[in-house]
Parts: sequence; structure tokens; C-alpha cells
Amino acid sequence: MVIEHLEEQLPGAITERHDFRGDATIVVEKARFLAVVDLLFAEGFQFLVDVTAVDFLDRTGAPRFDVVYHWLNLASQERLRLKVRVEDGEAVPSLALKFRTADWFEREVFDLFGIPFEGHPDLRRLLMWPDFVGHPLRKDFPLDGGDIFCTSDTGTSYAGHAKSLQG
Repeated sequence: MVIEHLEEQLPGAITERHDFRGDATIVVEKARFLAVVDLLFAEGFQFLVDVTAVDFLDRTGAPRFDVVYHWLNLASQERLRLKVRVEDGEAVPSLALKFRTADWFEREVFDLFGIPFEGHPDLRRLLMWPDFVGHPLRKDFPLDGGDIFCTSDTGTSYAGHAKSLQG
């Protein structure tokens, strides 16, 4: 399989690996990330299906975030999940210039988790408005959003506020 070939070609780049119900997952060092992606591309994993992240706020002994890439080999229909672990504020190399799908995926991860992508051609918010404070998918983001239009201590909501403005 491709994982064995990766380990053979780039010894030490894969720090963890596991399979669950036929889906293979590898965790790679950030420093070797682009080399692993280039090798995956050469092995036929040329379709980047998704990029997302997971916030492990209370994880000890490892960086807070996992940036998760889902790849598909169109010829063999193999899927591969690749994870890169990063600390808060640490940038991940962008894949937007090599994979068109990465452009918006990386912007979404930046917007919702606050993870920057180094070398991205247009890294700005995608879903939230430009002056929105914070990143809503972080585990330490306030549940009320810290915004007057979100649920507040008084029990009003955006819908209630909008209704009161209509008179």
C-alpha cells in the first residue's frame, strides 16, 4: 500500500498510522508535510477531497490542533487521511497553488479555527464577516459568541432582537 511506500521513501516522516474500517490515517511531521504530499501526488492521490481541523484544547504532550486532509486516488478508489499537528498560531504550508480545492478549504479552516496557511494567495475570512472576533469552532470560543445578536444572558436571541426592531 501507499503508506509502506511513503515510509520507505521518506523514513521518519510518518509519526503515527492507523486504520479504521478500511480508512487509513497517517500523522506526519509538519516539516516533511510538503514532501509527503508530493509523494502522494506521484502515487495517484491527486484529488484533495477536504481539509478541516480538530481542536484538542486539553490535549497534553502534543500540539493543540490537527489539520486533517482527505485524499482520494481516483484510479484505485483508495482513500487516505493525513494529519498535521500544529500549535495555536503556528502556520501550515498552503496547498492552494497546487490543488485548487485547497483554496477555499484552507480559508474555511483559517476562518473557523484560526490556523494560518503560509503561502496562501488570499487568506481571509470565508464564512464570518471581516471584523468578527474569534474563531467559532475552537473549543474555547464562548457559547454565546460574545455577540449581541447571539443568545445573551437576558434570554434574547437574534430572532427576538430582529422582531423588536420591526416594531
